[in-house]
Amino acid sequence: MKKRQFLKRVGQAALAGAVMPLQASEQHFTSLNAPYPSEEEAFWKRIRMDYALKPDYINLENGYYNFVPTPILNKYMEHIRRVNYEGSYYMRTEQWENKDRVANRLGGLINCSKEEVVITRNTTESLDLVIGGYPWKKGDEAIYAIQDYGAMKNHFKQMEARYGIRCKEVSVPNHPQSDEEIVELYEKQITSKTKMLMICHMINITGHILPVRKICDMAHSYGVEVLVDGAHCVGHIPVDVKALGCDYYGSSLHKWLSVPLGAGLLFVAKKQLGRVWPLLADHVTDRENIKRLNHTGTHPVHTDLTIEDAMDYLEMMGLERKENRLRFIQRYWSDQLREEKNIVVNTPKDPVRSCGIANVGIEGMKPAVLAKTLLNEFGVWTVAIDYANVQGCRITPNVYTTTAELDQFVSAMKKLAGRV
Repeated sequence: MKKRQFLKRVGQAALAGAVMPLQASEQHFTSLNAPYPSEEEAFWKRIRMDYALKPDYINLENGYYNFVPTPILNKYMEHIRRVNYEGSYYMRTEQWENKDRVANRLGGLINCSKEEVVITRNTTESLDLVIGGYPWKKGDEAIYAIQDYGAMKNHFKQMEARYGIRCKEVSVPNHPQSDEEIVELYEKQITSKTKMLMICHMINITGHILPVRKICDMAHSYGVEVLVDGAHCVGHIPVDVKALGCDYYGSSLHKWLSVPLGAGLLFVAKKQLGRVWPLLADHVTDRENIKRLNHTGTHPVHTDLTIEDAMDYLEMMGLERKENRLRFIQRYWSDQLREEKNIVVNTPKDPVRSCGIANVGIEGMKPAVLAKTLLNEFGVWTVAIDYANVQGCRITPNVYTTTAELDQFVSAMKKLAGRV
């Protein structure tokens, strides 16, 4: 959608029904009528105006949930009112057609057919649908990394207890020398019993982008299927599931696409559709129809509708432009800290191996203590990570973050590093 079309759509709703603290409302609502300039810094300054930002702290923890900019939030409220107004009429007549339309558009965003993608509630649901629905047999093997997300690792462990499969773990280095080092890490664990690899597209605790295509090509050469955790990728970096060559891909849309909470997607390659059993039975029983994997019962359908509005906003912004901005602001702070005494950046330096997410710690300081001190003493909100080979705080700015805010964070880190 072009910028002019986007502005026309959101303009009518700009002042309608948004929910935010009263102290933020007057200045914020006035800004929503301002145009989006083309000049780079002015453009991002205007984008910042779309966010109602809590003044109590600098938010550098957008990775959990990228809260919704007001133009999208206003559309969301419209959808809530519409569904509430029409009630069961909407649910019985238009719900499914609208959901199919949105799923089809998501397919265009990640380059797959509408027959290969469904809307879910989050990445955990998406990937657990595959893990729990896979036709495991006793003795089968699955491989994943200790840096992977806990919910999916736990589900693999449940399959181990239930079906007698064997789970094997690798540890991904924070600073690999090459793609081949990563590929070999997984390849060494493959045996004739290996059925599936789970890998991250972007490791959630460090922002490390893995060479997915190379891993997929290697795994497929052994007849092993690849499940990709792309929780942080859709709306953050370009995602082309065909180019990646994976069998399954899941993502959370309430992260970097900035959809309201409770939206995700699942891609299943056509050749694999018949292999996965649904966790919740649907009236669709055709094994080649992905909808059989997507029975969610009665759920907040207004969130599904808002996915389109979030894609409109992304298209107005431009995914490449957004990716470049996120990479710039990450490198802005991380490059200043990489050579500082007592500071450890747990994210690769090579710019192609990360984007908006990175992780940083201080030698001799527990991550939980670091996170608490950053908030209480310096007014910076982030999250502590303390497992696998990662001890630090995950730093996830967003497009509204300014370099002045990052300067405050950098200054705080240097002061804390000087105390140890």
